[in-house]
Amino acid sequence: MSSPIRILLVDDQELIRVGFRLVLEAEADIEVVGEAGDGREGIEAAVRLAPDVVLMDVRMPHLDGIEATARLRDLRPDTRVLVLTTFDLDEYAFGALEAGASGFLLKDAQRAELLAAVRAVHRGDAVLAPRVTRRVIEQLAPRVSPPPGPDPSASLTEREREVYLAMARGRTNVEIAAELFLGESTVKTHVGRVLAKLGARDRIHAVILAHRWGHVEQGSP
Repeated sequence: MSSPIRILLVDDQELIRVGFRLVLEAEADIEVVGEAGDGREGIEAAVRLAPDVVLMDVRMPHLDGIEATARLRDLRPDTRVLVLTTFDLDEYAFGALEAGASGFLLKDAQRAELLAAVRAVHRGDAVLAPRVTRRVIEQLAPRVSPPPGPDPSASLTEREREVYLAMARGRTNVEIAAELFLGESTVKTHVGRVLAKLGARDRIHAVILAHRWGHVEQGSP
């Protein structure tokens, strides 16, 4: 049996943390290993506890979730950050994703949506609230400069390119596996190779680059 997903909760509202803990600890494959009330405490706890996933609030005293995410990416690159906020505002999504978050979810998400997001981020998928995904791509793509030189996607194998384009359309590893008739572990391997060849820091960066290069039309299904 695989080890449970280790979660760190970072939110300045204790009741929010209690609510998340109750939902998450009801799952056999998830363990809440710690809590923090602001960004600074969150970073310290993450370094000490080595969680797999951090649920990070955006608006907090002392150090906000966006800056905390940026610092955490340098200190704990293997830890995934899922940013949660009550505000459906572009600036928060943009800031979190540019800082290196693996996902952005609104706090009014349903229980099943939250759990699915935690598991998806832990698997290496990217998670965006559906109603902000298109705006994020439209706004971030023009602001991301592709790496200099020839388009590196030309070096992808045929299968890697299929996986890359599916990623760019927002497909998860599970969905890509079903679409391409592959095992999920095989898809994960292809995703890793795609990121390396593109010079992308993470999955969301690869998606943004795909739109920046014009490999996927805006709003494509």
